Amino acid sequence: MWRLDRDAELPLWRPEARSDGLTLAFSTRRGGVSEAEFASLNLGGSSGDREDAVRENRRRMLESLGIDTQRLATAGLVHGTEVAEVRGPGHTLGCDALLTRERGVALTVTTADCLPLILTLPGTVAVAHCGWRGTAAGLPGRALLAACEAASATPREVTAHLGPCIRPCCYEVGPEVLRQFPAEFGSVVEGRHRLDLAAAARMQLLDLGVPPETIFDTAACTCCAPDWYFSHRRDGQRYGRHWALAAMS
Repeated sequence: MWRLDRDAELPLWRPEARSDGLTLAFSTRRGGVSEAEFASLNLGGSSGDREDAVRENRRRMLESLGIDTQRLATAGLVHGTEVAEVRGPGHTLGCDALLTRERGVALTVTTADCLPLILTLPGTVAVAHCGWRGTAAGLPGRALLAACEAASATPREVTAHLGPCIRPCCYEVGPEVLRQFPAEFGSVVEGRHRLDLAAAARMQLLDLGVPPETIFDTAACTCCAPDWYFSHRRDGQRYGRHWALAAMS
């Protein structure tokens, strides 16, 4: 379902099959103007990068997707479970997921190691920033139910997309974190606890009725590929951010 256009000037994850009226994408770290630890397509406004660089990076990505820069909707992430419905562009504080029924509004959430989730259903799109705290508290499921309510649809009508995030090959957590998830999503490798964040989010969607054949995963690990992705776990306190983007035209 998803393909990384590696040779593009601005490489993005895009759906292999075009969906009429939908623009969906996950960014990488390539194709921008940021420098040093933010090189090069840093899209995070609160990352500590130069504002002009982030602004140019955002312009480049939106332009590559044919989206008006004035139609951008962003979320003020708090690692919680709030889902906000937006009817126009702008910044919404205190939420980790956005949904809209309005055409032409480009929803985005920023991530590095956290899981970016896109949901599409008739007349509605949603994006969510699913870190371990939000996922443990049920954010993937809450975003799904909110989107279904807005669209007057059922989970069986939903298509879900899981973007690049830290995977269990790299995601070492403390036992206190692992205890907040069903045992099947944790493992112990050489005495170290690992969490499968994407699998935990996927199971919430399945449990609520999303068909397994309509859940698509890029399977990319942000921590494993420093040439392609930013990673908080790998890079420390100063790191860039990616976007998950969804819009209806």
